Amino acid sequence: MDLVIGTLALRPYVFAFLALFLVAGFLDVGWRRTLVFGAAVWPLAWLAEFASTRVGFPFGLYHYTGITRGRELHIGNVPFMDSLSFTFLAYASFCLARVALAGRRPSRWLQALVTGLLMTALDVVIDPLAVRGDRWFLGRIFYYPDGGAYFGVPLSNFAGWTLVGATGVGLYLAIAGGASAGRVWPGVALYYVVLGFNLAVTAWIGEWGLLALGGLLHAIITVTIRLTRQTREKTLGSERPGVQRA
Repeated sequence: MDLVIGTLALRPYVFAFLALFLVAGFLDVGWRRTLVFGAAVWPLAWLAEFASTRVGFPFGLYHYTGITRGRELHIGNVPFMDSLSFTFLAYASFCLARVALAGRRPSRWLQALVTGLLMTALDVVIDPLAVRGDRWFLGRIFYYPDGGAYFGVPLSNFAGWTLVGATGVGLYLAIAGGASAGRVWPGVALYYVVLGFNLAVTAWIGEWGLLALGGLLHAIITVTIRLTRQTREKTLGSERPGVQRA
């Protein structure tokens, strides 16, 4: 119990995002499916982290420093809050993927793949920032022994995020029987709250190159989704009975 309290005190922002995920999930798919979502994603995320710190798959080889052991909860050598974060990151990305694919009849695996890619887009900011945790309140909790090409992060990490995100959401869709037509916008808001938090901390520590690249990537994603939706809505409107085409 001391470790649970310590984790809450040390990582309040993680649990704030988790609370937003639970509320958004309830409004979107209900309590049962929200819990199923967490049960599908979290164990897979923990296993991926556990494996990566030993054999380098799927994120590439990295190591946790253990400096917070005794202060926050660990499952094996993995801080609990790290693998837990995948649940709200995957859910927020899943909601944005449903917006991006609205008006189509995508397969479950297309939904899962787009979710994985959108989650990876968040990690383009998150992981380079986390590697610099000694410069903000995260702390230096992990490191890549061989560094990496993208702000100290290996490119294999991003491939791993796509794989884990897509697999976790694909597993949820297989269990839950597909995505229901719920309220996606609270989850989409969560996506941009998480993004905004990470970009703000990136600016705070003065990583302007990372801030510019991350901001540009997400600006492109947001504009692309918006334009795609507008085009699709116009197409659907022109195909409705009684609507005259220009």
